[in-house]
This record gives sequence, C-alpha cells and structure tokens, in this order.
Amino acid sequence: MTATPHSASAQNTGPHRATPRTVEFEQVTDDSYGGKAAGLAELQRLGLDVPPGFVIADAAADLVVVDTTRWFTRMAEAGATSVAVRSSAAGEDGAQQSFAGQYDTVLGVDTAEGFADAIRACVESTRSRRAAAYGGGAPPAMHLVVQQMVDARAAGVVFTADPTTARRDLIVIDAVAGLGDALVDGTTSPEHIVLDAGGAVVVREAGEDRGGDDRDDWGDDDRDDRDDDNDDDEALLSPEEISAIRSGALAAARHFGRPMDLEWAIDMSGRLWWLQARPITTLPADLGEMDSPLAGPDHVYTRCNIGEMMPGAFCPLTASVSGFAIDYAMQMIQVVARAQPSYDQPWLQVGYFSGHMFLNLTEGTALSSGLVGNSLEQFSTSICGRVVEELVPKPPKPFLRRLTNTIRLSTHALSAGPAIRRLERQIAEWEVPTGDDPRQVLAQLEDGVELYCHVTLTHVRSSSRAAVAANILESVLMRQAVQDGRSEDDGRAEATRLMAGAADVESAMMLEELDSVARATAADPATAEAFLAADPADALTALRASGSVSGQALRRFLTRHGHRGYRELCMRDPSWAEDPEGLGSMMQVMVRSVGHSRDLTSNDSAAQGSTSHDQGPAMTPADEPGSPVIRTLARLARGGARGREETKSKMALMAHSLKLGYRHLGEVLAASGQLPDADLVFFFDRAELALVVGRGGVEAGDVDGLGPEELTQSALTRRDALAYQDALEFPDVSVGRPSALVARPPREAAGGEIVGRPASRGSVEGVVRVARLIVDARDVQRGEILVAPVTDVGWTPYFTVIGALVTDIGSSVSHGAVVAREYGLPCVVNTLVATQVLKTGDRVRVDGDRGVVTRLDHPH
Repeated sequence: MTATPHSASAQNTGPHRATPRTVEFEQVTDDSYGGKAAGLAELQRLGLDVPPGFVIADAAADLVVVDTTRWFTRMAEAGATSVAVRSSAAGEDGAQQSFAGQYDTVLGVDTAEGFADAIRACVESTRSRRAAAYGGGAPPAMHLVVQQMVDARAAGVVFTADPTTARRDLIVIDAVAGLGDALVDGTTSPEHIVLDAGGAVVVREAGEDRGGDDRDDWGDDDRDDRDDDNDDDEALLSPEEISAIRSGALAAARHFGRPMDLEWAIDMSGRLWWLQARPITTLPADLGEMDSPLAGPDHVYTRCNIGEMMPGAFCPLTASVSGFAIDYAMQMIQVVARAQPSYDQPWLQVGYFSGHMFLNLTEGTALSSGLVGNSLEQFSTSICGRVVEELVPKPPKPFLRRLTNTIRLSTHALSAGPAIRRLERQIAEWEVPTGDDPRQVLAQLEDGVELYCHVTLTHVRSSSRAAVAANILESVLMRQAVQDGRSEDDGRAEATRLMAGAADVESAMMLEELDSVARATAADPATAEAFLAADPADALTALRASGSVSGQALRRFLTRHGHRGYRELCMRDPSWAEDPEGLGSMMQVMVRSVGHSRDLTSNDSAAQGSTSHDQGPAMTPADEPGSPVIRTLARLARGGARGREETKSKMALMAHSLKLGYRHLGEVLAASGQLPDADLVFFFDRAELALVVGRGGVEAGDVDGLGPEELTQSALTRRDALAYQDALEFPDVSVGRPSALVARPPREAAGGEIVGRPASRGSVEGVVRVARLIVDARDVQRGEILVAPVTDVGWTPYFTVIGALVTDIGSSVSHGAVVAREYGLPCVVNTLVATQVLKTGDRVRVDGDRGVVTRLDHPH
C-alpha cells in the first residue's frame, strides 16, 4: 500500500483524522516525513546500500482503520525475519536539533502482533516526559520508518567531523560488535577510530563491554556468544571496512553539503549497510572558514616566532588588522631588498589558519637567497631554532645583485631613526572614533589601519636595524674566536654578552615600574592586606582610585604602559588599562612575593631583565674588547635593541587605539540593532564590516554573495568556534596548509586525576553527586556534577539541573554525550572508574576539553 508523496499535514483535516499509510523511500523528497526518512531516502538515491523498508506516514492517527498485519507481511514476504520500527517525527534528526533517542525505537520485531505494539510504543513516546523535557511544546507529527533488520557482525556510527573538537579535517568512527544499540545507550565503550584528512588512522582505541544482565542486544539471542569468541586485542574493523565507511560517509557529506552523523552496520557476509543520516547539530563554524589563501601547496609555514608574539587563536578581525599589518610590513621589506617586485596581495609572508597565525618560511627564503652573508640555514635557525630540512633553498642571486640588495636593505634599516621618532606624534594625531555614525567610524578605523601598517613597517625596520648590527657583531666575533683558536660558540657567547645590558629598554623599564607599584603596595601593611583580600578586579580598581603612594604609582604605570598586555595585538583582548581582572591577578602574585622577601631591594637587578644567568654579567664599555669596530658594533646592537622595544611598544599602542575604536564600532552597531551585541564586531573581517555598516570601499561589495544578516549569523558561529580553535596545537613546521596535531586521548588515572574521553566542551568546578541508579539522581542539587555508570535518555530531565556529567562508560555518541553537547554541559565519558573513585560531596573540576576530572579535595 503506497501513497503519493506530499506533506503529511496536507492529509489532516483535524487532529488525528488522517489515515496511517505507507510511503516508499524513493517517494520521500523532503523532510515532510521526518529527518530519518529523508536521510534514508537521500542515502538510497546516492547509491548507498539501505536496508529495504518503507515509511508509515501519520502513524499517530487511528490505527484501527488500517491493517498493520499487511505491512508486516509485506516485509516477511520480502525475506525479513525481523524488522526495526523507528521514529521519524517532524523535526527529529534535523539541522537544528537531533532529538537523539528521545523517541522510541523497537528492534527485532518478528510477529504481526509485536509489530502493532511497536507502532503504538513509538507513537506514545512523543508524549513521554523525557521528550517533553527535551523539546518542549506540543508533540510533533509522528511518522515511522520500518526496515529489515541487519544481522550485523559490527555496527556503529561515523562522524564526518569530530563533534568534540569541531575539526572538519577528521573523521570519527565508533564501532561495536553486533548491532549498535549498546553504542547509543552507552553500555559499551566502542572501538574508537580517528582518521585524518587523508584517511590514515591517527587514533585507535579498543572498546570495552561494561553492560550488565539488563542489556537488550539487537538481533539474535546468540549475539553474546559471538562477542565472547572475539579476541579483545583483535581489531573489530579491517582497513578495507574502515575505508569503505569513510568513503560512504564522505559521499554523503558532499551530497548533503554539510558534516554528517551516520549509522552503519556490516552484516555477516561483509556487506556495509547504511541505517541513518543526520546533520551534526552541535558544530560551530568551520574552524578554517576564515583561512587565508595558501601561498603555495609546498610552502613551509611555522608557528615559531610569531606564535610567541601572537599565542593562541585570534578572532577574524585581529587577522584582518594585525595579521594584515604584519604581512604588509614583511612584504615591504622584501620589496626593498628586491626579493619580490611589489606588494600586490596580502597573505604571502603571514598565514592565518584555523584561527592561528603562521610565518611563511618559503617566502622568507627569497630574502635570504638575495643577500650577502645570509643563508637558508641561518634564516631558518633564527626563526625556528633549528635548520628546517623541509625548506628548499632558492637559487642564490649573482654576487653583485646580492651585494646591492644587502646595501639597500641595510640602508633602509639603519635609516629608520627619523621614522621611529615620528611615530609618537603620528599615533597621537590619530583619534579614536567616538561618533555615532557607523560608516564614519569605520572610515576613521580604516585610516587607523593604514597608520598601523606604517607603524608595523617602522617596527620591522627597527628590528632589521637591530638584526643587522647584531648579525655583523656576531659574525666578526665568531671569526675572531676561530682565529684565536676558540670555537664559534665562544664568539656567539661573547656577542650575546656585549649586546646585553642596554639601558632604557622599554620592556625592562615597564617591568621595573610595575614592580615598584607592587613594592609600594606591600610596604603599606593595611593597603597590602586589603589588596590581597579582595577580588583581583576589585583590588586593582580600588588601588587605582586611591590617593596612596601605590595608587599614584599605579596610575603613572597605566598612563605609560596601560596599552600593553597579554596578546596585545589582539583586537578583542583588553589591554592592561581595561583588564583589572588580569592585571590585578598578576599584581597580587607580585605583592605576595614582595611581602615574603626580606630584602626588597635585592630584586632591583632582576627588574632590569636584560641578562640571564647563563650569560654572565653585561659588559660595560670599559670591559669591551679593544677594537673600535667591536665597540661600535656593540653600541649599535644595544641601540637597535632599544629601538626594537620602543617600536614594539608603539605598535602595541596603535593596536590598543584600534581595539578601542573597534569596540566603539561594535557598541554603535549594537545600539542601532545592526548587531545583537557589541562583541560580535570582532568576528567579521574588514571587508565584511564594510558591508555590515553599508559603506563601500575596503573592497567590500558582496562577500561571497552574503548580506548583512547572513554575515551576522556566520559571525555568531565563528565566535562559538574560537574556543575550539584555541585548543588546537600545531607542529612547529608544516608543509602546505598547516594541520593541527591529533592528540591521543589519555586513558590512565594518575594522582588526583581521572582520565576519560572528552565528549562535550567546557570546564566547571562543583560538588559530586554519585548516582549508580537513576533513582539516586533524585537527590541531585542545582549545579552538582552528576557521576553515573552510564546515562540513557531517561536521565535527560536532570540535565537541566546539573553542572556537568561524568560517566564510567560511553562514547561521544551516547545519549548522555549528545544531549550534554546540546545543553552546553561539560561532559567526560568512559572514565571506567569514576563511580568507584568519587563519592557524593567530593569537589572536582570537570574539563570537557581534555577529558579529565580532577579531584580538588579528598574526604576524610
């Protein structure tokens, strides 16, 4: 019995008056019959093997008027010994919510009577307490998928993006022996496989069955006997099966146009069947959505050097402002040295991938190959601390050209003095926007970015000046050391000592002044006590407003150095002047340290910060070697260090001014309703902002055909992605597009840590509530950490109360993990021992990013 495909609601003339009917998979062309039916229909159209079956439309209608026996008989006549009846309610397995397991599925139905009961059970599940707690509102229209059961040797799920890390370059496969209900209900820890972008296995962890006598296996009664015959050390899936699962999953993801979560089963003959396809609903934006163009497929990128200046992941606006300025300045140095003809396009010297900044070493080799006395080995060692074997040297230019280029670059660097002296006035003349017209504000900010590029170029010139003098000094002393029968290392060490001890270096002065504020605070017992007892932000705010000696010192410090701070080139991160929490925390550490010191003045030399213990004392001019050339080079090198630090401070000052301006732009856009909140401004690039404010220029136009509303939605998902990006770690050197490392999840419990598998991101501290049975969970208090052997959908209502979830067993696709992600609860699964080690009342930290539960105290 079939019906032509159309919306189920079109058949209803009133509540529950439509007649249940069957619809073939090939007739399902949209999600009118629920996401499960739609997904199976698309998989079948794609040419993947889907178990035979059909859809029961409007199953919630009056079953009395239909003969369900005919439907079951149809499947039996087609060769099915048993069938599965699965919900396909409206909205289930959709793009917004998965409704993972909130409605019933009945497996192994082998009689007509059982078939009718299964239909009723699935329909009734739309009105269950767990479904109401999960979705809220009136029960949705219920349709059912009926399929032939697969006699499975193995089954599981495959994600075409890692739902825990949000990485779209990874594929995650979880597999169990037999059929997959034990995987979804969490009673079995699966064989866990992670594949990289090329299909190579980068993580493989054996599973473990922890189910009890209540386990209800899919399929035949002898399934447990088959499991017992498997060797625990034997891999469940062969390389060929892994490849087939990957191939089918990627084909489905391309077909649907988004990352997918698919269920599969392999039968006893080795045939792969696809049981379900649904979008992964919890992913943020693609972590590489805003990646810069790859300068070349074989170019070598590194996080060295730039990773220290710009650690962690950065918002797109920082890339479009600071990243753009750094790349511009470095390219202009290349142009001066004739390593490239002109500045034509951004992102040649700097790359922005998955939120992180990289240097392009390959582009840099063009500079080293065109200069006298500069080799690829020297270049790569100066950046990465080692010779980068992956770098292919460019053919050296003729000597005369290299000499000319060296003179051009040296002259450009050594003549940076006037440009450095003009910086303070130029920055002061640029005013932070304060108006209410977003187009005018953005125009001012664009002028500021142009100035920022100039400031950054001046800083690079200053750094080059310092490098020129330092390199020549080191070369001379190394050569001299060899002539004297010593090693080149002796010459390098001597150069280091000569370059140390520069007076009036900005960074040393800054630390000295901050230390003086801490010492002044510690010297007044009442002030110190109040400062240390308060919240860091409150402590700093109160000290800043006070008339005490330390308060005055703090205000002076912030006037001079308030534009500095951690990740100071980030447009979103606050500078010290706007970060009382961060600066206050740091100062409290310093005040405690000073208070514990008997000799407060003994820190004076350390405050200079210009020499390290293994270098020995800095040389004075009288101590320097007798050669006037050496003394001159040493003086130039120290002066270069001062200039470099000075221009770095000016660069940070310009960045500080710009971040204030962009923050103001965000406030203006939020006040006018063009953005939902001011912070979102940092998740556009400059071209997109021009479109958002309706201003031309900045090469705005259409950004991939998107309008302001679509761009705003994209920015919201990018903001969600930043925390995932920040968790990524990269090798120091990458050939081609950098790919983050894949860390093997820790499995051992050590010390105060219980190690499991990360299943939902976030970190929270709280009090443990151990619930070995669901009735034990009735005592859970708001914000407590629920620790259970396993959680199925029956536990779902408690997820609105708890602060985090920890389970002994489970995987990233168990109901607890799926719902925890959708509720935003930190979740660690597969700890194996949490319910035995922890007790109600313990205080723990749950780190869903790393999969670690840390005991913060121990009960007596």
